[in-house]
Amino acid sequence: MTEDPFVVHRSLLFTVAYEMLGSSADAEDVLQESWLRWADVDRTQVRDPRAYLVRTVTRQALNRLRTLSRSREEYVGEWLPEPLLTSPDVAEDIELAESVSIAMLTVLETLGPTERAVFVLREVFDVPYGEIAEAVGKSAVAVRQIARRAREHVAARRPRVPVSRSEQQAVVERFLAALRTGQLQELLDVMAPDVVLIADGGGLAGAATAPIHGAALVASMLARPDRVVSAVWLNGAPAGRIEIDGRVAAVSLVVEDGKVTRIHAIANPRKLTRLDEPAELAR
Repeated sequence: MTEDPFVVHRSLLFTVAYEMLGSSADAEDVLQESWLRWADVDRTQVRDPRAYLVRTVTRQALNRLRTLSRSREEYVGEWLPEPLLTSPDVAEDIELAESVSIAMLTVLETLGPTERAVFVLREVFDVPYGEIAEAVGKSAVAVRQIARRAREHVAARRPRVPVSRSEQQAVVERFLAALRTGQLQELLDVMAPDVVLIADGGGLAGAATAPIHGAALVASMLARPDRVVSAVWLNGAPAGRIEIDGRVAAVSLVVEDGKVTRIHAIANPRKLTRLDEPAELAR
């Protein structure tokens, strides 16, 4: 018996939905909705199951993204993507690792729903313009224009100079070591002077409700010895897991020129449910 195409391509479909939504919970809901639609399809009429399923997931994710817009506008404090525990192997696919990074997903939040869908499908999964047009309900000409605008938008907001995996890992290890000791100077040494800390507590955990700018302020907040710090791989990159008085936070870093330039700290407990088992991602 041939395995169902939905099962075969599930990791790909989850990755598409997650990159469009920035939430594994919402991505799983989209997959469930897509599966119900797939179950009713006459498979003999589907020439390319993979392409068909990607289109279906894209449409469902777009619907979900549009309904989420209002709730995210009303979110308490800063909204950050939901972190995923990943294996180091994900980093071997450089394009996939960059596309699912917390930094990139945060940039994608600044795109409109259709722009985000077009960017993800074209730039990450290399879906032909014609198929994207069918998925988002636009003409191929319009999709090309949307893709160009989205690329320019993302390019203007992503880190200017990508760093190697070894450099990223070395700086993250220095940062986590400084967190363990709680030494102010060690933290200052590993951070850029204009570092920015963005925290997401969602009103459910203690977190700053606005970005904190500057190494002195950020270091003074982080220099505490009463925490358990461990190294993990999140969203295809080395990162940290912090426990303070039984509360957990995930920390993802942007590194440029050997220094930490941006810290994403996710403490909302509803977003920390995927930190025990690695997510299966695929392109």
